[in-house]
Amino acid sequence: MLYTLLPLTFSYDSLVKVTEMAPKKQKDHTANISSSIESEDFSLETTVPTEDISSSDEKDGSRKVTKQLLERKELLHNIQLLKIELSQKNLMIDNLKVEHLTKIEELEEQLNDALHQKQVLALRLDSQLKLQQDESRKQQALRKQEMDGILVRQKQLEETNRQLCERAGDVRRSLRDLELSEEKYSELRELPEDKLSISEYVAVRFYETVMPLRSLVTELQVKKSNMSEDLDSHRNQIKTLMESYEEERRARSELELRCQRVTLELADTKQLIQDDDYRRQNYDKVKRERDGYEGEVQELRKKLTMTDLTQTALTKERNDLSKAVATLQQSVTLLQKDKDYLSRQNMELNVRCAHEQERLDRLQGQLDDTKKAREEAYDKYVASRERYKTEYENKLRDELEHIRLKTSSEIESLQRASKEMYERENRNLREARDNAVLEKERAVSAEREAQTNYDRLLDQFRQLQLNSDSRTSELQSQLKLKAFEAERAQMVQEESARNLDLCQMECEKHQKKLEVLTKEFYTLQTSSEKRVAELQSQSAEQQVRLQAYEKLEKELDDVTMQAAEMENAEEAERVLFSYGYGANVPTTAKRRLKQSVHLAQRVLQLEKQNTQLRRDLERSTSHTEQLSEEVLHFLSLSLSLSLSLSLSLSLSLSLSLSLSLSLSLSLSLSLSLSLSPVLPPKSQFM
Repeated sequence: MLYTLLPLTFSYDSLVKVTEMAPKKQKDHTANISSSIESEDFSLETTVPTEDISSSDEKDGSRKVTKQLLERKELLHNIQLLKIELSQKNLMIDNLKVEHLTKIEELEEQLNDALHQKQVLALRLDSQLKLQQDESRKQQALRKQEMDGILVRQKQLEETNRQLCERAGDVRRSLRDLELSEEKYSELRELPEDKLSISEYVAVRFYETVMPLRSLVTELQVKKSNMSEDLDSHRNQIKTLMESYEEERRARSELELRCQRVTLELADTKQLIQDDDYRRQNYDKVKRERDGYEGEVQELRKKLTMTDLTQTALTKERNDLSKAVATLQQSVTLLQKDKDYLSRQNMELNVRCAHEQERLDRLQGQLDDTKKAREEAYDKYVASRERYKTEYENKLRDELEHIRLKTSSEIESLQRASKEMYERENRNLREARDNAVLEKERAVSAEREAQTNYDRLLDQFRQLQLNSDSRTSELQSQLKLKAFEAERAQMVQEESARNLDLCQMECEKHQKKLEVLTKEFYTLQTSSEKRVAELQSQSAEQQVRLQAYEKLEKELDDVTMQAAEMENAEEAERVLFSYGYGANVPTTAKRRLKQSVHLAQRVLQLEKQNTQLRRDLERSTSHTEQLSEEVLHFLSLSLSLSLSLSLSLSLSLSLSLSLSLSLSLSLSLSLSLSLSPVLPPKSQFM
């Protein structure tokens, strides 16, 4: 009876150990999951700084880093939630283990009760021992078959893993040289994608993406070289034009100085001409000098207009060339920025490729570590199983010896009761075993669900990381475009500011010139007003003198008429002498004739001078009109001033000339009229 009970205890203990090993395996699996999660966290922590390093080259890297850190913290929070869920599942498994342990304790108590009743069960122990041994042998054979199948499956998986590693190495080695010629590319392009190998497919895609970029780079280099040559030629042209412009400006400054000097000399001569004595003595000389000076002034003005025209043409050409140079410089900067952007993207892709390669190596190392850990766990399991088996056999042998000596007399009496007890206990043990198997299957299914959830969340996390990387790259490209547009707008704004400064400088120059011209106009106006006042005072004096001469002429006419009416010549001479004829008027006919001829010559000379001055005045007015039209073409502001000055000068000159001519004519006519009655009759000359 006791012999039949001991195999039952062996099977129950083995079942308990199996149920205890299952949670241990599950715990080890959860530990592996947590270690894999930690490794994923470590890999994430290693991937983030590389992107931070790659993005730190940009201008607004701080904002991107904070956003990426927030996303990373959110993902870490999700992983922590998953860890919490896994810990809750582990707690549930621990609770189940506790329940199983309580059940085991209850069963142990029942076993103790059964041991107390072993005298009753010893009768049926021998008969059931053989059956239990047969069942144990069968179970051992089945477990051995299962272990053999597991080992075969493990070998197959290791073989497939080795093949996949070799294939990955072959693919990695095949992807090293991806350069293709055009003939090879056309041949591979004609083949369908199913017939292409991985290296050929990758080489074709690489050729399709790289060749347009290479052609674009070559075109940009050619454009850059052409633009640099054009820029050098334009700079040389600008240099030559600036040298010619400086020479023309120096010549113009010399001509302006000479013109100012001539104008000052002309003003001095005009002031000298205003004096009557100097005009009577040196009229012909002054006229010749004035004509020469006016010819020089006209020539200088023509040269000045020609230099102004050439200066404006040169300034226009210089402005056009400066604008062209600015556009070429902007295009060169744009091409340089595009080149920098492409090189930076290439460097980022290389860094990412190296990082992915390192991550693949790290995962391969983790896979090797897990394999080693699994083999070590299996070795520990086999060693512990053998140890427990030997201990149990020794214990069983000792107890059998003890029971044989102690219960040999009670076997027959307890055989019947032990049989019933054994059947009941066997049913209970089978039910417990079935429940333990169901719990084990439930725990395995829960573990699988947790693994699937973990894989799904890991895939989602990787997808989110890829999306975030793509989004950050897009935002970086958009940011670079915005920065480039901002720099271009800033360059346009700086150019417009420079143009505005130039316009302000020109406006200030024109304003200063206008002020100078207004000052000259006001000075000329005051001088002309003074001259008009002087001429008016002189004309008033001359009018008074003319009236006195007219009175004298009337008196002389009356005296001469009285003397002519008298028949006696002595009385006539006495009358003439009584009115002062001998003192104030010439007495001889020859003298009077000479004076009248001189006065007639003077009148003719003054008439010629008057006609010549009128012609000069017309010529000067036409010349001033021509100059005013030219000045109106260049400077609209100085037109009114120049016209007013020219008109005031012409009016002052014409007024002075007309006044002088009128005075001279009046004097000559008055003298001729006053002397004409005194002339002797024609018979005296006969």
